[in-house]
Amino acid sequence: MKKEPIFTALLFLITLFVPFSLFSQDFVIRKTVLAESVLVEYRGNAANVTIPAGVTVIGENAFYGNSDLRSVTIPSSVTSIRKAAFGECGNLAGITIPSSVTSIGDGAFQSCFSFTGITIPSNVTSIGGGAFYSCTGLISITVDNQNRAYSSVEGVLYNKNRTVLVAYPAGKQGSNYTIPSGVTSIGEFAFAGRSSLTSVTIPSSVTSIGNAAFSSCKSLTNLIIPSSVTAIGRDAFSGCSSLTSVTIPSSVTSIGNAAFAGCSSLSGITIPTGVTYIKNFTFRDCSSLTSITIPSGVTSIGEYAFADCNSLTSVTIPSSVIFIEEVAFAGCSSLSGITIPTGVTYIGEKAFAGCSRLTDIIIPSSVISIGSEAFAGCGNLRTVTVSRKTTIGDGAFPNYTQIIYSD
Repeated sequence: MKKEPIFTALLFLITLFVPFSLFSQDFVIRKTVLAESVLVEYRGNAANVTIPAGVTVIGENAFYGNSDLRSVTIPSSVTSIRKAAFGECGNLAGITIPSSVTSIGDGAFQSCFSFTGITIPSNVTSIGGGAFYSCTGLISITVDNQNRAYSSVEGVLYNKNRTVLVAYPAGKQGSNYTIPSGVTSIGEFAFAGRSSLTSVTIPSSVTSIGNAAFSSCKSLTNLIIPSSVTAIGRDAFSGCSSLTSVTIPSSVTSIGNAAFAGCSSLSGITIPTGVTYIKNFTFRDCSSLTSITIPSGVTSIGEYAFADCNSLTSVTIPSSVIFIEEVAFAGCSSLSGITIPTGVTYIGEKAFAGCSRLTDIIIPSSVISIGSEAFAGCGNLRTVTVSRKTTIGDGAFPNYTQIIYSD
C-alpha cells in the first residue's frame, strides 16, 4: 500500500483549516470545503486596512467592534460580506464595496456611525435585515443602475421594482416621510433607530410590516396602519417611546413578539378581532396603557405580554382564552380587579406577580394548574377561590391570603 497519496490527502485536509495568522498576525483566514477563503477575524489595530487578495468571504463578526478602523480596502475576489462583519465599527468613515460582492449579511454595517453614504454595486442580490441599522451618519444609500435586485429613490433603498422598502438611512434629513404608493412591504429594520422621524405615512398598498421595522423610532408620535396590512412583525414598534396612538385595522391577524414593547407613551390600543394569540412581550412596559380589551378568539396570552404595564387598571379577558402564560401581567401594580373566565386551563409562573392592588380572585374550576409565585407580591390579596382539583405551585399566593375552595 502506497503512503504518498494518504499523506498528501491528510496534508491537504490540514491545510484547509490552518489559520492564515501563521503567516500574518493580523488576519485569520480559513479555507472551506466549498473552496471559500474566509476572513474569520482581523486581529490588528491599524486605521487603514487592506484585506488580502484571494479572500472570497468576509466572515461573520470579522471586524466587529473594531474602533481603530477608519478605512478598509476590499479586494475584487470578495463575493460575500456576512452577518455583522463590520458591526460596531464606529469610526469606519466609509467603504467601497467591489462589484464582485453578491450578498451583504444581516447587520453587516450596523452602528457604523461615521458612514455618510454607501453605494450598492451591480451584482448584489441579497441584503440582510438591519444591514445599515443605527448608522446614524448615513444620509443616502445609492444603488448602481445595473443592479437587477435593488434601486434607490432619494437615498432610500428599495428592491428593484420598488415594492419593498428595504432601508431608510438613519441620518437622512427630515421629520416626515411618505412611503410611495405601490410599496407592499416594509422590510426588517427599515426605519429602525431613525430618531428624527416624527411621522410616517403608510400607503394602502402595504400588506406587511417587517420585524423591527420601526423599532426605537423615539420621536414617532402617532401612526395610522392602513386596512391593507395583515401582519405586524416582531419588535415592529418596540422602543417607540413617544408613540401616543396607533390605529391597528381589523385586517391584522398577526402581531409579533414585542411588537409594541417599551411604547411608554401609548395610552390606548385596540387589538383586532382576528388576532388569536397575544404573543410574548407584545405590550411589555407600555407604562401609560390604562385599559385593554382582549378580543374574543384569542386563546393564549403570552409570556410577559403585558408585564410592567403599571398604569393598567382594567383588563377584559374573553372566554376563548385557554392559557395565561408566565409573567403575563406581572408588575401591573394598578390592576385592581380581574375576571378569569371559565375555559382557562393554565395560569403560568408569576403570571400576576406584583399586582399589588388585587384584593379577591375567583379561579374557575377549569384551571388545571397554577404556576409557582403566580400571585406573589400581591400584597392586598385577601381571598382566592379555587378548586381542590387545581394543582397549585410553590408560593403561588401570599402566605396571609385566605384560600376558599369551590368544591
